[in-house]
Amino acid sequence: MAAELKRRDYTPEAKAPLAGVRVLDLSRLVAGNMLTQVLGDFGAEVIKVEPPAGDTLRGWKVNDIETNWKIYARNKKSLGLELRKASARKLLLDLVPSAQMFVESFRPGTLEKMGLGPDVLLARNPKLVIVRISGWGQNGPYAKRPGFGTLVEGMSGFASFNGFGDREPVLPPMYLADTVAGLYGASGAMVALREVEMNGGKGQVIDLPLLDPMFVVLGPQAANFRLNGKVKPRTGSRSTNAAPRNAYKTKDGLYVCLSASTQKMAERLFRSIGRDDLNHDPRYKTNAERVKRAEELDAIIGAFVGERTQAQNVAFFEKEEVTIGPIYDVRQILLDPHILERELIADYPDSEMGQFPMHHVVPRLDGTPASIRTPAPSIGQHNRALLKEVGVDDAAYAALRAEGAVSEGGGAGGDEE
Repeated sequence: MAAELKRRDYTPEAKAPLAGVRVLDLSRLVAGNMLTQVLGDFGAEVIKVEPPAGDTLRGWKVNDIETNWKIYARNKKSLGLELRKASARKLLLDLVPSAQMFVESFRPGTLEKMGLGPDVLLARNPKLVIVRISGWGQNGPYAKRPGFGTLVEGMSGFASFNGFGDREPVLPPMYLADTVAGLYGASGAMVALREVEMNGGKGQVIDLPLLDPMFVVLGPQAANFRLNGKVKPRTGSRSTNAAPRNAYKTKDGLYVCLSASTQKMAERLFRSIGRDDLNHDPRYKTNAERVKRAEELDAIIGAFVGERTQAQNVAFFEKEEVTIGPIYDVRQILLDPHILERELIADYPDSEMGQFPMHHVVPRLDGTPASIRTPAPSIGQHNRALLKEVGVDDAAYAALRAEGAVSEGGGAGGDEE
């Protein structure tokens, strides 16, 4: 297969499982946009309610291109409202009865100050599912603290055991806390919506701090500490549960990752590199003993791997049915035949770049698949159509624009609480 991305068109006619679900999204940055991207990919009508400067995410650019916005705002509409204006807040409340979900990520208490608290929203629409994203939750001693993902990645315990033992803790180089919260939020919103639609239940509020999901995905850290009194150390790419497991440098200066986390796999690995003797040596015969001697095993395996290129190592160990894989950078990802054939990434038409590489919808449903139907909108692109639903004619719209209650056009992200 040619080493190039497939070119796809947007598919506005595609219908998906969440068609008919309307989401009012007042969130900013990644967590809320991740949450509503998932819903939008599966057919929900996601209306981004943006301030005049736009969602802050628009400001995260590469070569003056809003790459983050193009990814996270696909399949969405934009409604430009200046919510500091009473007339704009009224427009939003007029749209609430038509929505099934409402997503926000203001600092706790901000929504209430605007007269848009859950009691007001649920009075307008008793079946509304309200997702409230924050750093630390809607209550508790830290509720009013700024809640960026970086702070959560530190406080959750993730950074404390990420990295190498002789160096400082390492924060993730991507939006880990935000994306994890967004995925949990999407599933939680759908659970709440099912309660409304299938069980005749009422709308409810989902309290979604970034902290809680980030701590949950770290596994049984609290239980482990209570059992052995030990804080999980930073071990680099090694595992404290199984050995050998690490990243190894290859002859061509690249890396492979190898994990022999089962007994049979470890035995197969040792045989494949000509060290079947390790399978009979009591110091390496069991996983518990191997974990104690991970450094010694890494030296043995690293020497073998270092004599071969990345491609040669992958080919050799795959033939031996040993679990190994290349450590890719994005250049290699874009050339990999498996990724190309499965169309994990495809090029979509783009007004600025010509073609914009967009990741596929995840997960893939074979019966009612999701789709990428529309590109990310400009600020207020859908103002007129959406506001006509609540009785705003051309004259009224012109007056709202003159007042500064509605906005439309381009613009980079601003700093919004």
